Amino acid sequence: MSGSVRWLPFLFAAGAVFWLVQLTQAAAMVAAPVGRDRLQQTLMNAGITHDVSAVLTAYLVLIFAFEAIAVGLHGTAYYGLRRRRPWGWIVAVLVAGAWSLVIVGIPVFVFLLQRKTREAYGVQ
Repeated sequence: MSGSVRWLPFLFAAGAVFWLVQLTQAAAMVAAPVGRDRLQQTLMNAGITHDVSAVLTAYLVLIFAFEAIAVGLHGTAYYGLRRRRPWGWIVAVLVAGAWSLVIVGIPVFVFLLQRKTREAYGVQ
């Protein structure tokens, strides 16, 4: 594997760690009674007055699902890129495309789409 591609899997491993930390922080906030109260108070301050606990539950389900999916995709990209599999490259492109929505992923997205990177992972 060439030196320019060798670092790529570790970038996605770092993304998986980032999302695991986010998931852990959210779980800690929900597990603590003070954290749940703070979240409910924030929702009430935002103008939600009817069934705050249902809105909070829906919000937390969305957050946990999003973060768990992000961890899974980053982990899949990491293992696929480490083994130099085409599916690893495909998942990495999807993850970089999602990150490019917040501008961070644009350089990685461009790097993944270069011919030499595609060829390194057996994608034509």
